[in-house]
Amino acid sequence: MRTNTVLIRVVFIGILIGAGFLLDPIGHAMPGRTHLFGTPVHCVSALLALLIAGVIILFEIRIQQASLKTLIGAGIGSMMGIIGGVLIGFLISYQEAGAVHPATKVFLTLALAFIMAYIGLMVGAAKGDYLDLSALGGIFSDKATRRDVKILDTSVIIDGRIADVAETGFLSGTIVIPQFILRELQQVADSPDSSKRQRGRRGLDMLNRLQSNPSLDIQVVDTDFPAVKEVDQKLLELSKSLDGVVVTNDFNLNKVAQVQGIQVLNINELANSLKPVVLPGEAMRVFILKEGKEYNQGVAYLDDGTMVVVDNARRMIGRNADIAVTSVLQTTAGKMIFGRLVEEAENGATGETRAVHTGGPQRRPFQREQRQHAPVRAAEPEQS
Repeated sequence: MRTNTVLIRVVFIGILIGAGFLLDPIGHAMPGRTHLFGTPVHCVSALLALLIAGVIILFEIRIQQASLKTLIGAGIGSMMGIIGGVLIGFLISYQEAGAVHPATKVFLTLALAFIMAYIGLMVGAAKGDYLDLSALGGIFSDKATRRDVKILDTSVIIDGRIADVAETGFLSGTIVIPQFILRELQQVADSPDSSKRQRGRRGLDMLNRLQSNPSLDIQVVDTDFPAVKEVDQKLLELSKSLDGVVVTNDFNLNKVAQVQGIQVLNINELANSLKPVVLPGEAMRVFILKEGKEYNQGVAYLDDGTMVVVDNARRMIGRNADIAVTSVLQTTAGKMIFGRLVEEAENGATGETRAVHTGGPQRRPFQREQRQHAPVRAAEPEQS
């Protein structure tokens, strides 16, 4: 569309320049003059046509940014101003011949027409927002004000929850997926790291799931910004050009977008406003991938990249383990799950029951809870 617009403008400028050169309005206005300021009169007429074409194109570019209400108000105001100027001009032209010079009458009539048209244009444009277009039965609808574009980030595609939200019908409008996001997703899927490769393939599966949803309007755009190197900055530039909303769960991208005045939909903020999927006390089976930051901790990851910190699970690295969830930490930066091995949870529950029935000290469960949560508070979420 941008290429077609440029082509049309070039053709328009060429037609005006050719008309000015061939018709030569300046030469006809000054008969007998072949040169003006040392330049042939035909060339001066062509330059004048080029200047007029440039002014018209600048006016067209500016008027495209105005809303439909502003345009309608400006049009109605300018027409009323012109009519008022013409009526006043009639009164001036009916004056006695000796009272006002004929040249002065013509000047006053033209000046009043331009002044009234200008005043009507500016006032009508300023008051155009008060128009109620719905009263016209939908003949005029300002579609630009209802444009709903959502641009997906790589992180939210890999996360996968966007597909669940879309299937429930809460995601409306046009879903835009840039080509540079697809390239980054493919690079992650081709990564030699098994964890990254699994996340990249999950993201591709989520894309297929979104595209197979008939209720969604998915568009893959080729718009790129070669001068911008970082993918996140390209995403923000695309959001500015499309006047769209960035959908992400990247905490840092969220903050940068807010600084630049770009609207962001954060999936983590949505999840934070809802009940967590995993509740304390539930059991799950995870694969302990690596050692945690605190002593004897093990770290696992769910399919969507959620980090799971397991107490006393260092010996289980490289193996599957059944854990009991002890707490869930949900922030705008993501979600973390804390748990302990099932056998330790069962032993802890048995020891607590025995202490109660045998009259043992009541402080033992409290101390055990301190040992349980001490490494949990010290653990910090890893930025993926």
